[in-house]
Amino acid sequence: MSSKTKIVVLRMKELIYTGIFIAMGILLIILLICMFAPKNKTTKSSSEAAAYTPGVYTSALSLGNQAVDVEVVVNSDSIKSVRLVNLEESVAAMYPLMAPSMENLAKQVIENQGISGISYDEGSQYTSMALTEAIQRALDKARIRE
Repeated sequence: MSSKTKIVVLRMKELIYTGIFIAMGILLIILLICMFAPKNKTTKSSSEAAAYTPGVYTSALSLGNQAVDVEVVVNSDSIKSVRLVNLEESVAAMYPLMAPSMENLAKQVIENQGISGISYDEGSQYTSMALTEAIQRALDKARIRE
């Protein structure tokens, strides 16, 4: 058997051009993958920051035969203020824990940007729970439905 040795001569210029074209091809493939790959859109949970329709929202709270409104002001991504409106002096006298409980809850709601993680004073637990339910109803009105 005769084997003939073949000698292949490669020029350095051809190797450099080939390397450059391979690198450009790999770069092009990576660029196309990055451009057309599906993006993972993460949605924020309601405890972080819910999407709201900006505005002023109210929820009625019935106290005997009187009605008191809980007003929640929101912008597109945060709760700006929470307060009682239409609180007459007679209602404030009949329910003396209403205003201090609302002040405490308003601070916590704005801090937490929601009603999760709210603590109640021991003496005004039931008043605070009723106010919290009214705040939640107002926030439900403000929340954008998908």
